[in-house]
Amino acid sequence: MSNHRMKIAIQKSGRLSDDSLQLLERCGIQFARSKDKLFWFGRNLPVDLLLVRDDDIPRLLLDGVCDLGICGENVTRECLLDRSAANTALTAEVALDFGACRLALAIPEQHAFSGIQDLSGKRIATSYPGLTGEYLQQHAVQASIVELSGSVEIAPSMGTADAIVDLVSTGTTLRANHLREVAEVLISQAVLYSGTRTLDAELNRFKARLIQRIQGVLKAKESKYVMLHAPKDSVQRIADILPAAEAPTVLSLDGQPDKVAIHTLCRENVFWEHLEELQAAGATAVLVLPVEKMLA
Repeated sequence: MSNHRMKIAIQKSGRLSDDSLQLLERCGIQFARSKDKLFWFGRNLPVDLLLVRDDDIPRLLLDGVCDLGICGENVTRECLLDRSAANTALTAEVALDFGACRLALAIPEQHAFSGIQDLSGKRIATSYPGLTGEYLQQHAVQASIVELSGSVEIAPSMGTADAIVDLVSTGTTLRANHLREVAEVLISQAVLYSGTRTLDAELNRFKARLIQRIQGVLKAKESKYVMLHAPKDSVQRIADILPAAEAPTVLSLDGQPDKVAIHTLCRENVFWEHLEELQAAGATAVLVLPVEKMLA
């Protein structure tokens, strides 16, 4: 791997893997894939992609091995707490709007719970001892942390813990193990982080360019391009209905002096309710189109 190429780490497999790869490919990066699937080479842009375990990504960034990494806030913050004595930090460049989850405190369904102080003197099983310890300290609770690498949710039924702190997305696993969520420790999503390696001017320019592309992909994902016909005197009313709309382009319609065509970019999703409001305002021939690429 050349020092004149941007090194990016993403999760090899797991809930962030596919979304991370699709994001980079939508930024226009074409990869040549290695046989071992651990290292991919950017054929058209100076990018080397490392596919690794999610908890290795913050460490690779902190050690200067990689320049950018896509990782969940939960994993990154846990790693930073583990290295707190070294006064290390990573820069969060872009929140990526996928991989949403929460780190939650859960107890057996049959147990009463009046507040976090109920956990004083109890045992809490978790794969996130740093974040759990920080949460308990913030609430001045003295409890024992039982660190487990997996199957945290079975700890109370096995008698090894009184409560757990674990990742929750739908809550199905908690219910299957007769647990209920009683507190939220952390809300997490995937984030693009910068590492600690000092980049030369050329790579810094490329980094800024890549981040701009990523932001453009995210904006395009939530944006829609709307085209419609409407009475001339309804233009402002139409513009007010559309969510987060840019200033509309208004065009005359051949042979219809009282009507215009309106084109506009909406930076939020357009729902059926919006279309019904547009129709009530006199709009016809309404088209809502996805946005493939966009730069601010």
